[in-house]
Amino acid sequence: MVHILCIGDVVGSAGCEFLRAHLPSLRKQKDIDLVIANGENSADGNGITPVSAQYLFDSGVDVITAGNHTFRRRESYDTFDSCETLIRPANFPMGAPGKGLCIVDMGRIQIAVINLLGTVYMESMQSPFDALDELLKTPELPKLCVVDFHAEATGEKRAFGYWADGRATAVFGTHTHVQTADECILPCGTGYITDVGMTGPIESVLGVKPELIIRKLRSKMPVRFENAPGPCRMDCILFTAEEKTGLCTAVERLSLR
Repeated sequence: MVHILCIGDVVGSAGCEFLRAHLPSLRKQKDIDLVIANGENSADGNGITPVSAQYLFDSGVDVITAGNHTFRRRESYDTFDSCETLIRPANFPMGAPGKGLCIVDMGRIQIAVINLLGTVYMESMQSPFDALDELLKTPELPKLCVVDFHAEATGEKRAFGYWADGRATAVFGTHTHVQTADECILPCGTGYITDVGMTGPIESVLGVKPELIIRKLRSKMPVRFENAPGPCRMDCILFTAEEKTGLCTAVERLSLR
């Protein structure tokens, strides 16, 4: 069996530090083979930088995925081009830095990781459904294949899960920063959760100081967001899969505090 841990959107330096403090022991406790974390908010103030990406890798993350804030920090562009295990949504337009698929060779097994962006209430991109079909035709794609679907609408996420069912090992949703309670194995063997949640400050609105979000929503004026202080949590989900079939056999939702 293969154990794959997927971690919800890591928010700022506080989220990065909390992950570093808790991931090593969790990895040992659960005998985890591969760790995937969404890092598109890992830099303070939004986006991802070479420094925040390296911090996550040094903390035990094997693959970093991204989302709609992928290219918020221009200094990360070269890193997306040069780092095989830092990926961005594959359905960005042609010419965007980086790529949306990586294959991690772990010796006895290989695991593919795909990153895609939803289009409902988000920016207009290539259909993630069509993009997945194209990526699944990649030559010598391993049977073990995990998809980070970074999307807003729960309906689009659920539909995408069923579209991938039986063709991907697991689909985990990111972006909303709120962990959902619908983890399951879909009828054809794909592990699924609508949103894995967030790694960052507990007393916050998506990692940001609540008063700033309230001001923004009430005034409709620009507000400079700041990450909230205080204790953090790490939301994640553990998929167990069978090597020969590439299908999911167990799903465990976790939230560490």
